[in-house]
Amino acid sequence: MNGTRRGTNNPVKVSVVGTGYLGATHAACLSALGHDVVGIDCDPRRAEALAHGRLPFHEPGLAAVLGEGLASGRLRFTTDLDSATTAQVHFICVGTPQRPGSQQADLSYVWDVVAALGPRLRRPCLVVGKSTVPVGTAARIADRLRTLAPVAGDAEVAWNPEFLREGHAVEDSLSPDRLVFGVQSDEADQILRDLYASLIARGIPVVRTDLATAELAKASANVMLATRVSLVNLLAEVCEAADADVGDLIEVLGHDARIGPLYLRPGVGYGGGCLPKDTRAFIARAAELGVVESGSLLREVDALNMRQRARTVDLTRRLLDRSPAESSVAVLGAAFKAGSDDVRDSPALDIATTLHRQGVPVRVYDPAALESARRVRPELAYTSTLHDACQDADVTLVLTEWAEFSGVDPVSLADVVRRPVVVDGRLVLDADKWRAAGWRVHALGRGPRSAPA
Repeated sequence: MNGTRRGTNNPVKVSVVGTGYLGATHAACLSALGHDVVGIDCDPRRAEALAHGRLPFHEPGLAAVLGEGLASGRLRFTTDLDSATTAQVHFICVGTPQRPGSQQADLSYVWDVVAALGPRLRRPCLVVGKSTVPVGTAARIADRLRTLAPVAGDAEVAWNPEFLREGHAVEDSLSPDRLVFGVQSDEADQILRDLYASLIARGIPVVRTDLATAELAKASANVMLATRVSLVNLLAEVCEAADADVGDLIEVLGHDARIGPLYLRPGVGYGGGCLPKDTRAFIARAAELGVVESGSLLREVDALNMRQRARTVDLTRRLLDRSPAESSVAVLGAAFKAGSDDVRDSPALDIATTLHRQGVPVRVYDPAALESARRVRPELAYTSTLHDACQDADVTLVLTEWAEFSGVDPVSLADVVRRPVVVDGRLVLDADKWRAAGWRVHALGRGPRSAPA
């Protein structure tokens, strides 16, 4: 690539193609770093909403960053891909969902962007992938752009994976714990350093590597996290069988410097749009590369995770003292995690749906994800308040770790339900306080003596 190297204090013209959760966050935060950003999406409703400062999803703190970027004039949104032609850096931020009927990632959105953007690259530029893709995709994109782009080899490809946690996306964008640059030249590395100059000046570590390693970074991080969550859930299951207390066990393990306390919380398992599909896509890609041993381990990680949902359903059915049709279950939580309205592969919503299909009436409440849940599971009953969901409930399930749920008064709630029986699927309740209020508390990972009825 033969473009001019920029100084670290100069704003960069950037296009962000794809303005879903990742793209909208990235565009807004790049504008907060002082760059001139255009976000481009094929959905006119999404582009219009963002252009008027309306987020089509829930993410704490992002609306303010979006509004500031729009007001400054540094940020705009459109459906017109031609508006990207003056940009020096183009980010690909489209989704890579799991392909239906397969473990593989669906890259159709990525290839659509490459096909549409390539012929418009008429000046030296850097095309940067942020989407999570199977290793080897970046090299294929580079080959394709050499055919499509009028500037051919002057449209260089780099990879800059994202590590966003839903509910903490602004923090993870503006104060990340590392920046990964998968580049093929010193010039591409310098352009990315210019983009993130203010972060690097604050001491954020930068790992410069090749394209393949950068592609593997996000998927590998998610595979490690998925394995850790599934392993602690296996320990919780052993604790229940041995009448031990997983909470105390986690405290012991967390003090071990080799292990640490993070992501050692058992419960109904992980979900969302990243860990489940990225783990499965990793298995598929590893098999394509001939590393078949990874499949046996990671398939068990996935199976362990899914088993937590089945265990919660089975426990709920055992706790009912009447026929399923005559019972009522309150499901507190629909989002896959607190701080988000994302219900993709949500354990909470999956458990609610399974109980419903087994003939158990359920009522679902979530502070942020009700509309998202209604769109994908319209057959379920939803309520606008926690107390409405719990009205005359035989069993109450706490399945998302919202502060509203852990902070509810168990004394007043006991007057609402038919039977004061609660399943703490996230280990967020003060069990002693709830028992003192007359509740029968069941917590995954705590045996009958460590969690007496």
